[in-house]
Amino acid sequence: MNILINGNQINTDIRSLYELKEIYGKDCDVTIFNGFQTPENHSLNEGDSVFFIKKGVMPSENELEAMMAARHTPDVHKKVKNASVAVAGLGGLGSNIAVMLARTGVGRLLLVDFDIVEPSNLNRQSYYISHLGMLKTDAVKSQIEQINPFIHVETICVKVTEDNVKELFSDYDIICEAFDNPVSKAVIVNGIMENFPDKKIVSGSGMAGFESSNLIKTKNPFKNFYVCGDGVSEAKIGNGLMSPRVSVCAGHQANMILRLILGIEEV
Repeated sequence: MNILINGNQINTDIRSLYELKEIYGKDCDVTIFNGFQTPENHSLNEGDSVFFIKKGVMPSENELEAMMAARHTPDVHKKVKNASVAVAGLGGLGSNIAVMLARTGVGRLLLVDFDIVEPSNLNRQSYYISHLGMLKTDAVKSQIEQINPFIHVETICVKVTEDNVKELFSDYDIICEAFDNPVSKAVIVNGIMENFPDKKIVSGSGMAGFESSNLIKTKNPFKNFYVCGDGVSEAKIGNGLMSPRVSVCAGHQANMILRLILGIEEV
């Protein structure tokens, strides 16, 4: 019987997970069986995948990828790994979305922003005190390297304009618009739709304050264009941008991007 142990195929007559652990993972702390962590014994069958993990030990690239494939299921992981996504704007939405996509295993990410991390960002954006003064592109990339160092991350520190939008995003399958400026939003959305009508755009609109999270929705107003948010809650005096609601909207955008990668266009 052929099974995978930490990403490597072996042939064995062992029929139970506990017996297998006695030989291959006796000193390990965590067992992942067919994508799920379990302390229990299970019968082994042809094609099963088992990971024995020792806490605090960095896995190899092959082991990490095989582990993610097992968690996501191989078919899903292959599509995600082969995908390319550009994230434009690394504020409350974009910084969180980029980290989520990295955790999901998107193989190629483009991070675009022209700003630096400053103290007022810390209430909702995916940054730490140690990032203050850093370019946002560098700060997000440094986080991704600590999450999944084996994906390709390209950074461009520039403001998106009508003149550079075509050049910036030509090589990426899906464009995530995550700006907080209406003018910048219009520039990128109009630029992508004009120059790349077949590319998918996932945008954010309306996530300020602390109204119900259930008001945040994902909509598909027209072909290849998706909008996440409640569509009305703008940041203003007395209604600031708060981490919980911003993160909910970021999650909507990241999940819609994942669905598009998997060929699911329905919201």
